[in-house]
Amino acid sequence: MDPLVEQLPFFNPEHRNLWQTLTNFVAEHIEPQAKDERDVDERAKFYIHLLAEAGALRYSVAAGTKLDIRSLCLIREALAYSSALADLAFVMQGLGTYAISQAAPEHVREFWLSRAVEGKAIAAFALTEPEAGSDVASIQTTARRDGDTYIINGRKRFISNAGIADFYTVLARTGAPDSGRTGLSAFVVGAKMAGCNVVERTPLMAPHPIGEIAFDECRVPAENMVGNEGDGFRLAMETLDTFRTSVGAAACGMAQRALDEALTYATTRKQFGRLLSEHQLIQEKLAEMVTELDAARLLVYRAAYTKDTASKRVTREASEAKLFATEVANRIIDSALQIHGGAGLVQGSVIERLYRDIRALRIYEGTSEIQKLVIANQLVQEQSGQL
Repeated sequence: MDPLVEQLPFFNPEHRNLWQTLTNFVAEHIEPQAKDERDVDERAKFYIHLLAEAGALRYSVAAGTKLDIRSLCLIREALAYSSALADLAFVMQGLGTYAISQAAPEHVREFWLSRAVEGKAIAAFALTEPEAGSDVASIQTTARRDGDTYIINGRKRFISNAGIADFYTVLARTGAPDSGRTGLSAFVVGAKMAGCNVVERTPLMAPHPIGEIAFDECRVPAENMVGNEGDGFRLAMETLDTFRTSVGAAACGMAQRALDEALTYATTRKQFGRLLSEHQLIQEKLAEMVTELDAARLLVYRAAYTKDTASKRVTREASEAKLFATEVANRIIDSALQIHGGAGLVQGSVIERLYRDIRALRIYEGTSEIQKLVIANQLVQEQSGQL
């Protein structure tokens, strides 16, 4: 058992059993597959089916109205320790279904959530656009009412699972062009609906099924609206608030792997007649790495515990966890590569893979810069009594 998971008061016996089960599952089923970066689409589908068979997807897909965020974070940390792609496969089933779980009509909700949790349908969250990334209120994709349908037009960019998804939760503007966040609505769009097309697959520095989607007079039944007109921005923010802490957990998993690899290398590799671990500058790196990792995990699981047990929103706590953990993980992985020297640059090595995998976490679900703005805004509102 991981000492931190065993010792912290944030977890109950069910969480600790889940952690033990998941780490064993990852070691047996994920780790042997992790180095294979060929055919990313098929690998992602393989992980989704594997996680569904193991019953893990019920921790990312909110079959009720609430997720246990501590369980979500523990699973992401365990998966990311071995495979960023397995972690992505797990969390995207949740990101793509969370708004549906909260506000879709019952028959729509039951159909897609049951299929997602069983791995029979792959989910995606279509939010980002060429001219609207962090600025969600600037979304330009439109949805106009036409009888019992909405007709969607626009483009979505950097959409994870584009090309393999069976359905998308899409944010589109139902209000006037200048209506900002109040004019946004959410829809469930089947990938095979006429007018919904993947127009580009986007190669990234780390294996990731991602691409650009075009909606060209895509006609969607009105019953596929998630919530009411104008609820889109709120649902998107609730989705990000719910999953943001878990990004920090994934970062901690990658950082822990980097620390383990660095420690193993430093205690077996000799330079100048001594083990690397006997050199004071290497000891300094190791000390900083483990201290920052412990601090990051504390922030992550404080935010997760607070979300699970308190009635208040945890916007600031989640942003602090995501900001600190992802920045720390980048530093830890960079230090691990430095300790490995040239061996860390070898393509296909664990450290080289981690070095590529970690970079996206400081960008997606809100950049580090956006997290700082969120934290400061929440702090000022708390000071003024607005929260």
